[in-house]
Amino acid sequence: MGILVEMGWGGLVQAPDTITWTDITDYVDQSSSRAVTITRGASDELSDTQPGTAVLHLDNQDGHLTPGNSASLFSPFVRRNAPIRISVTTFEEPSGSAPWPLAQLGDDFNDNQASATLWPSNYGGATEVGGKARIPLTPGTPAGYKSARDWDLEDSKFTIKFASLPAVGGSSAAEVTVMANSTTNGTRVGWVYDVDAGTLRAENQVGGTDGSPTILTFAPIAHLWLRIRETAGTLYWETAGDGYNWTVRRSMATPAWIESQSVIVELAGSRTGGTGDYVEFDLAGATVWPRLYGTVNEFPVSWDGLASTVTISATDLFKRLGRMPPLRSCLAEEIVLDEPIAYYPLTEPSDSTSAGDLSGITAGPLAITQVLTGGTIEFASADAPPATGDQIPLFTPVAASQGKYLTADLGATFESRSSTEWHHFECWFRTSTVSRVIFALTSTDRDFQLIFALDGSGVLQLECTQDGNPVTVVGTTSGNVANGALHHLVYDEQAQDIWLDGALSTVGAVDFMFRLRQLSVGGYDNGRLWNGSIGHLAIYTTPSAMLGTALAEHYTAGTTAFSGETADDRIQRLVRYAGLDGATIYGSTHDPVAGQGPGGQSALARMREVEQTEAAKLFAARDWYGIDYTSRDLRYNPSPGAEAFTIEYADLETSEVQLKDDDQKLINKVDAARPGGATQRVVADSSILAFGPYEPSGGGSVSFLKTTDNAVLDAASWMVFRYADPDPELREVPIEAYSHPEYLSILGADMGNYFSVTDLPSQAPASSMRVTVEGYTETIQNNRHKITFHTSRSATDSVWVLDDATYSALGATTRLAY
Repeated sequence: MGILVEMGWGGLVQAPDTITWTDITDYVDQSSSRAVTITRGASDELSDTQPGTAVLHLDNQDGHLTPGNSASLFSPFVRRNAPIRISVTTFEEPSGSAPWPLAQLGDDFNDNQASATLWPSNYGGATEVGGKARIPLTPGTPAGYKSARDWDLEDSKFTIKFASLPAVGGSSAAEVTVMANSTTNGTRVGWVYDVDAGTLRAENQVGGTDGSPTILTFAPIAHLWLRIRETAGTLYWETAGDGYNWTVRRSMATPAWIESQSVIVELAGSRTGGTGDYVEFDLAGATVWPRLYGTVNEFPVSWDGLASTVTISATDLFKRLGRMPPLRSCLAEEIVLDEPIAYYPLTEPSDSTSAGDLSGITAGPLAITQVLTGGTIEFASADAPPATGDQIPLFTPVAASQGKYLTADLGATFESRSSTEWHHFECWFRTSTVSRVIFALTSTDRDFQLIFALDGSGVLQLECTQDGNPVTVVGTTSGNVANGALHHLVYDEQAQDIWLDGALSTVGAVDFMFRLRQLSVGGYDNGRLWNGSIGHLAIYTTPSAMLGTALAEHYTAGTTAFSGETADDRIQRLVRYAGLDGATIYGSTHDPVAGQGPGGQSALARMREVEQTEAAKLFAARDWYGIDYTSRDLRYNPSPGAEAFTIEYADLETSEVQLKDDDQKLINKVDAARPGGATQRVVADSSILAFGPYEPSGGGSVSFLKTTDNAVLDAASWMVFRYADPDPELREVPIEAYSHPEYLSILGADMGNYFSVTDLPSQAPASSMRVTVEGYTETIQNNRHKITFHTSRSATDSVWVLDDATYSALGATTRLAY
């Protein structure tokens, strides 16, 4: 085993596909007195998962890890929040006699001499330098690493990582190849990196050529790792940026010779003309096990005399999520996600005299324009869409042409985009007065005018002109909307569609607008002043189609905050609000959840509400910058065949195993409620009689984001049934993992997986205990890897199964699934 530590100097952790990773493993101290420590997950199943952390001790004798050191190789990017990923690499060891599976051709190239056993036919000056396989690209002199014919590709694979790449260097042809060679000269499969052309080819060569290779534009980030893999009659060419998440680039039926012949692996480089340099490879045959993906908190430099070290701490995605500002309302977040070029929520406090743009495109503020005298615009005086919890302005004119309205200059950026892109508009309004203007946009010279108004019957109409002449009135089928109710309006310029309250309403032909810049809200041209409220006005410009149906969904965001959508969809929605691409969802039980409309909480806090409601688990992924969410059904009735691993007590090789039987998790009384619903109580009378009342941590009422009172009752019952009388359990299982035969299975265990500890001492309540992983702390040193799993009793999640010998035992496993 080995550790792999990579830094994304200058990269943005939230944009992982753009990060160029630098291997700094050689700086890491893994001596007997030092260790890499990583902690992830929760202490038990009732606790929240915490930010994953890592601590590493790095040698800084060359000063390259000193912040602010302009002479550093990594300057100026040695700074807080630099991306980091930490992995463990393992290699399969050949056993028995050749031929061996090709996956067992493993070499970390760390002994600085080419292995005569693994690579007996090296040529052209190929050697090991600094823990890398270095192959010269010298003009006219081929070079390479070449194995013996001891390896079988069938049902196996070969993996390797680029460590450094050659330059074109004025050559007329320069290539790097990774090939598995047959016994026939020129018949081989593998990868060809064409340095001059900047391409990567997946080739199946016969007679030294492939007439139809798959050709990729070489991407140093995405193509950092190369793999050839054969399984079940299919041959695959794959690439990865991390050695873990692989992408198939080509596949085909396995050539017959792979199933009948052993292969030679050849890593080679050649150049015609130009200036010589080299390519370097690393980690041949390695399997990568991600342990933490996050950012460095600091680079503190220490000295002992003249010796310099840096002890860094790193934290995963949860730290970033934890420090994010509170979300705005669900409606506002949905609008911002659709990237408006001007967005006026109009939710300023009551003492405001203007309204600001939240699009980030710097459209000008909406300021009050007075028409004659009198009238008011009272901010925070009218109800906004009900799910937002916001207040919006109330416009009260003296008359249609006397009072106040709002105007803004949207700026040059908006005007420029308005001249080349399609417009989309939306807002919310309420009135009981007909013949008034909701909002209007014009070009500075007034040639282009677009006005959204109500006619004398309260029907929505659009008024437009392209040449400054009197406007053309275009009617809609909205019906009377001056009815005192709150309405949501969307207009899709490209499709010429009006959407009202989430439903399509027909509209006649409307002129297309250009060079729009001036915005009026609650009136136009000093007349038809609005009597009512207006809020959440957003304007979008897009170079291609933006369906009005997408904006029409904002009606649901404003009225119910998507109440009734399933928990997995809600998690994905909140993850998008947090600025991430998405979450990985595991499991299939996802109940409907109530809306989370008003602002004021962080995205993580809202995800926690869903997690508690669903008895689910939420944690930061360890292999990418993302969120993992597991539903409760993944924990139901764990079967022995699905265990991550099984380990005998004697093989733990530690003296730290403890059996716990206390009241830490005891819960026998729960008062539960939902938004807008009843408060209900669930108790376990026998438990209260035996132990006294125990409420959930924090006491008081537990709030579940359920949509019905029955669902709240189910959630509360599930909590009480599980914890009214918890059985003794192993909460900490420390394992000296590296020396264990199931080391790889132990490495694969993550939150929610389960394993069994067997052959427990005679004093234990049972000879075997199955536990679920809630978190872990690992310590990594040279040839030592200790993992202490934080666990819970798996039987806590057992549910009833009809006529099952294990899960239908009367009084023991008759708990109904929730």
